[in-house]
Order: sequence, then structure tokens, then C-alpha cells
Amino acid sequence: MRTNIIKTVLSAAAFGLLSAGAIARGDEDHAAHHAVAHPADDAQALSSKGEVRKVDRESGKLTLRHGPLTNLNMPAMTMVFAVSDPRFLDGLNEGDKVRFTADRKDGKLVVKAIERVD
Repeated sequence: MRTNIIKTVLSAAAFGLLSAGAIARGDEDHAAHHAVAHPADDAQALSSKGEVRKVDRESGKLTLRHGPLTNLNMPAMTMVFAVSDPRFLDGLNEGDKVRFTADRKDGKLVVKAIERVD
């Protein structure tokens, strides 16, 4: 029993060192994957559903009627979001159904990833 515990602890420590090595060297492929929150980058991150109510390309804002935002502890409502990348607004129009991820940044609500859905 004690030998199994020691083996488990040593295995966990070795895994931790390998992971730390990947972080220390920057793991460039992984970092590049997360450099821009784009719809294709992380489908799992697109956790909320909504409908575009208004697109304001000049100010880089988007009005969405959305379902609950569990990561922000918010109920369903309609609200204005800034976008982390102005390109997110390209091709979006009133009435489009979307999946998106929003978060708080510097006290503002920001869409970090978005894609249209049918």
C-alpha cells in the first residue's frame, strides 16, 4: 500500500515537472492557439446563446439578447457588450443567432469569442 502511494506521488511530481517545462519554454503552438479569441479557436468557450439586436461598428459594441451567462452569474437579458476584437462584428447583423463567450475586463463586459449559428 505504501509503495503504491509513493509511486503515485512520484508520478504526479514528474507530470508537474513536465508541465512546468512546457510553460517555461512558452509552448509556442499552444500559446498561438489562444492568442486571439476567435470562433474557431475554442468551441467549448462559446458557452452562451444569444441574438444580435444591434451592431455598432464605430464604437466596437454589440447589443445581444442572451440567455443566462453562468460565468458572470447573470440571468437572461438584453445588454450592450464591447468586443475584444472589432473583427468579431464583421458579417454580424440584427437578428443573427449566435453563440458567444463574455467576460469582465477592466470593469466592462466584453465578448471574447462569437460565432453565428443557424
